[in-house]
Amino acid sequence: MTKRDRSKKTSAKASKKHKKSTSSFRKWLISLSVLSFLVIGGVGVTAYWLWELPNLNNSSVRIDVQRGDTLTSMAERWQRDGWLRSALLLRVTARLTKQTRVLRPGEYDIPAGLTNSELLALLASAKAVTYRLTIIEGRPLREALAVIAKAPHLTQDIEPLTTEAVAKVIGVQGNPEGWLYPDTYVYQRHETASAIILQAYQRMQNNLAEAWQNRASGLPYRDAYQALIMASIVEKETGAAYERPMIAGVFVRRLQKNMRLETDPTVIYGLGPEFDGNLTRAHLRDSSNRYNTYRRHGLPPSPIALAGRTAIDAALHPQDGDALYFVAKGDGSHAFSATLAAHNAAVRKYQMRRREDYRSAPKTEQ
Repeated sequence: MTKRDRSKKTSAKASKKHKKSTSSFRKWLISLSVLSFLVIGGVGVTAYWLWELPNLNNSSVRIDVQRGDTLTSMAERWQRDGWLRSALLLRVTARLTKQTRVLRPGEYDIPAGLTNSELLALLASAKAVTYRLTIIEGRPLREALAVIAKAPHLTQDIEPLTTEAVAKVIGVQGNPEGWLYPDTYVYQRHETASAIILQAYQRMQNNLAEAWQNRASGLPYRDAYQALIMASIVEKETGAAYERPMIAGVFVRRLQKNMRLETDPTVIYGLGPEFDGNLTRAHLRDSSNRYNTYRRHGLPPSPIALAGRTAIDAALHPQDGDALYFVAKGDGSHAFSATLAAHNAAVRKYQMRRREDYRSAPKTEQ
């Protein structure tokens, strides 16, 4: 064999060996690729399976998110509470779905069995749990403050919650009586008492300003505040909506004729919360009581209760007529008279011989 032939044979062996090595490498590379695909696919399937597993609560859970809470801190808390399957998986799901900022302050009810993706979607769109408190018309401010002080889950940021403190919060001089609008107020957990008070004050200002803008002509009020004082008296004198313009008409005509209003609720308000329910002749003769309209002309120095919109409208749109007196009939309504003689006769009829079922308020609020 020549040197050239030996060289060719050696080259052929090397080529064969190289082909075999390349084939083995390719097989190894294919095997590695298949294995990697299976591993990655398995991890992906496992992760997806874990993400889509329902959480551990078998019933609704109420959560409380406060200002400054993060998804990380809350997820860890929920995991400790035992209903979130994994805080880590929730954070990973939030990052992958770009929902890391879904938390908003408030209380939320989480239904049973939500997956992490469903939980994040709920947190991003759910409405917070709300609570209600009702301020009732015809009640004095101190009773409204008692309702606010006892409202569940309302942060009491005014201590003590007094009329003097309320005056500072709403920025009025003197007695703040009458400045909160009677209505039902909806709030969330951790909302403050001062926020409710300011909301009620603003609502009263808005309603009074609107009513004052549309008032009847020729009324004996210097400003809207005096109309509010009159509305509070009307509110206390009758619970029947249809009578309010009639009651207001009597009082407006008395003011126009420079007659004293002579209304019991103002005297009672001036006596304060210690009043025992028995209004005496001595009370009516007490000229030191600034709210005694039997002894003092004009309107009292402030409202005597919280007036609703119908009472405000009545004060600013009193019913025309000639009646200057009225007396409770005992069925919740009143008898109106134009003369003192007719009024005295009505008093004898309805007050001197009171019926057994006598009441000062109507059976049904109208």
